[in-house]
Amino acid sequence: MKYFKSILFLASLIPLGRLVWLAYTDDLGANPIEFITRSTGTWALVFLCVTLAMTPLRLMTGSSIWIKMRRMFGLFCFFYASIHFCIWFFLDQSLDLQAMIHDVLKRPFITMGFLSLVLLIPLAVTSTAWAVKKLGRRWSLLHKLIYVIACTAIAHYWWHKAGKNDLQTVSIYAGVIALLLLMRLTPIRERLRFK
Repeated sequence: MKYFKSILFLASLIPLGRLVWLAYTDDLGANPIEFITRSTGTWALVFLCVTLAMTPLRLMTGSSIWIKMRRMFGLFCFFYASIHFCIWFFLDQSLDLQAMIHDVLKRPFITMGFLSLVLLIPLAVTSTAWAVKKLGRRWSLLHKLIYVIACTAIAHYWWHKAGKNDLQTVSIYAGVIALLLLMRLTPIRERLRFK
């Protein structure tokens, strides 16, 4: 289990390593900021999907190993989402707080992206065993925010792509997230357990 988790941890760093390598070899394309922003946003969404997949996998396999991985994948979602935000704020907005606030308030896809990150923060902060013990049942209630985040993250991506009339990829992600959320409904959970 320990080695398996270590392998998955290292594999989760590959997207970051790839970006570092592409930056080192000056191979980030004509618009490096856009490339890095898009890439980190995509990987945040991928890790969000992977995190949401852990509970259905536990139900289907009967193994608790997936739940032990869920926290790590959730933190990687927050990690890539934070890089995604920092690149936008530091490089795209040039650390201009007023411009950032204006963007957040005026552009719906930025609003949804910012809201997703803000909602991820309490989940990341309370991801420790100490926080689980301290918060008790409130921890479980707080971490249900992941379902809201799934919706705001898809809204962020959808509005961004809608402006370019390019909804094919975001539709796939929306379908995957919808399926992963539906699998949590009681009748479907019971069927998964039965299998």
